[in-house]
Formats: sequence, structure tokens, C-alpha cells
Amino acid sequence: MSTPIDDTEYKALRESTQDWFRSLTPVQSPALQQLVHFTSEGFEHLMYKGSRNMRDRSSQAMRFKLLRRAVELISLSSTIQEYEETTKSFLVKRHKRKGWEVKTVYYWGFIAIVRNRKIKVIVRKIGGGQIHFWSVIPSWTTNRYRDIKLISTMKGNPEED
Repeated sequence: MSTPIDDTEYKALRESTQDWFRSLTPVQSPALQQLVHFTSEGFEHLMYKGSRNMRDRSSQAMRFKLLRRAVELISLSSTIQEYEETTKSFLVKRHKRKGWEVKTVYYWGFIAIVRNRKIKVIVRKIGGGQIHFWSVIPSWTTNRYRDIKLISTMKGNPEED
């Protein structure tokens, strides 16, 4: 169970993390052999789950604290541990008109122990866009040994986690 975080501490952590996050430049991923960008969409995903449902503050604080490790993992990992490809509808504006467009969304997951903490970092790409940071998840359970599935312990999906 996580300990509650008071308003002042939460706001200070969020603001300092957001300032640091905004200063990040794209990082070269050895595994993807491409740059991974750090966008406001990725930062917002650390605060919100799904369609604007705010995560609890202790979960947000934990993710904020893991961000530096996440950047480190992206820049060091030469192996992709997870991959998922799906289609999703997006509201887009074309020629001053809004409409729905179906795009392929690619997710890559990197799992490692970084400075004594096991984390999972998810990066994604929408259609032909840039690869960008999507999320960091602490102590993610591993449910495979080589290619043999042991037990399904994964609760969630990369879109929300």
C-alpha cells in the first residue's frame, strides 16, 4: 500500500518533474535505432489513465520519481522485451474539418533493473509519426521464462498503464 502524499509535496514534485521533462531532448534508443521523443502527451499519461481519469496522487508521484530511470533505460537498452501492434481511432483535423481516422499504434516495452529498481518503460508510435515515451511502470511482473508462458500475471494494457 502506498503512503498518501500531501498537496504541497505533490505540487512541488509535479512541477519540478514537469520542468525537467520539458528540458529533455530526444534520446537515441539502441534497441529501436531511432530517437525517442519526450512529449507532453507522455507526461500527461503519467497523470491520467484512459479517457481523462486522473491516477491517484501516490501513483503519479511514484511514476514522476521513476522518470530519470526511464530515460536511462531507453538510452541503454539494446533489447526489446515486449511489442504490441494495434489499431485505434483518433480524432484528427484535416482542412479545417474534424474527423475520425484509424491508425496503427505500435508499442515497445523495455524491462530492466535500473539503479536497484525494476521498471518497465513503454514507448509508442502512432501511424508514421515519431516514437515517443508513453509510460513508466514500477516493479512490473515478468510472466515468461524464455518463450514459455508460465502464469498470466499482467493486469492492464499498454494504452492505460
